[in-house]
Amino acid sequence: MPTGVALRDPRQQLFDAAARVLTRGGVTALTSRAVTDEADVAKGVLHRHFADFDAFLVDLVLDRIARVEAQGAALREAAGTGTVAGNLTDAMFELFEPVMSAIIVLTIARDELRNRLRATGTARFPLVGEAVAAVAGYLAVERDRGRLAADAEVQVLAPSLIGVVQLLFTEHRGEPPVEEVYNVVASVLR
Repeated sequence: MPTGVALRDPRQQLFDAAARVLTRGGVTALTSRAVTDEADVAKGVLHRHFADFDAFLVDLVLDRIARVEAQGAALREAAGTGTVAGNLTDAMFELFEPVMSAIIVLTIARDELRNRLRATGTARFPLVGEAVAAVAGYLAVERDRGRLAADAEVQVLAPSLIGVVQLLFTEHRGEPPVEEVYNVVASVLR
């Protein structure tokens, strides 16, 4: 391991390394040693920036939650353009990219991580809850613009969309065909 080399953004370097480990080996491969080896840094670097590995994982999830919230803002800004089903289909591929899916599994698998995330005030199901909120926010804007029925229940549609699309991604063990996701999104919206 290199020593005495200045790291530009060690936290982000470690998050990126964790993403690569998760993508390549799944949740069971994610250890502090795997992350530091992948980042090509000494193990002490992780512990210099985080109290312990679970603290690192909490910040990793919070970083991904911030990304989902940014995606939600971008989705709301897209309201009124394209088609509702098309915009949501595009968003689903961003929301369920492989690292996000792996982190959802990670939060389910690690009790201590879930407990610490709850202490930060995250949704009951981290990332899934934020994804539902992002989609619901977008659907509300589209309903207000008249592109969805005035009585559309966005708080029902959003978790329905997230759930069924997450199943598609899980079923395909990767990305399902775009047209399949589009058809499911369009069907739920009808």
